[in-house]
Amino acid sequence: MEKIEAAIEAILFSAGDSVELSRIARAIGHDEKTTEKIIRNMMLKYKAADRGIKIIELDHAFQMCTKQEYYEYLVKIALQPQKAVLTDVMLETLSIIAYKQPVTRQEIEKIRGVKCDHAVNKLIEYGLVQELGRLDVPGRPILFGTTEEFLRNFGVESTDELPVISPVKLEDFKAEAEEEIQLKLDV
Repeated sequence: MEKIEAAIEAILFSAGDSVELSRIARAIGHDEKTTEKIIRNMMLKYKAADRGIKIIELDHAFQMCTKQEYYEYLVKIALQPQKAVLTDVMLETLSIIAYKQPVTRQEIEKIRGVKCDHAVNKLIEYGLVQELGRLDVPGRPILFGTTEEFLRNFGVESTDELPVISPVKLEDFKAEAEEEIQLKLDV
């Protein structure tokens, strides 16, 4: 019985929304009447125990949800800012913007060789990049640059303090890029 209850619990937890009784019954291999009895028994157990969750019934469907007396804790979690995670693509895009600003999306894509819409949008969402205006050419593309939040997060007072690549390293990077291009052309 514990295994069946655990299966129902897993179904309701992972679904997030309500799940029809018939679907639960099929999933656990029992008829609807037996399944409903098991769920009602689980509901009583959750109610009697000092637990943060409960099972509710919604029009012949069941859903796992939080007990109302614990909402204050959920609010505290929801109000905590989530830490932004920068992927390699976002870091690469951010470094291009930081060193080349003001820069258009097209210029970023030319350097990276691939589309950058998602990365730029995420960087804007994280407050690391902002729109600086528009370039005065046909199509008036948006110009992007870094924000004060970028400076704070990277511990610099201005973009002038960003590390400079040594000329020797720069030549090495250029040589590697040329070799890569040659390999692609030879294929």
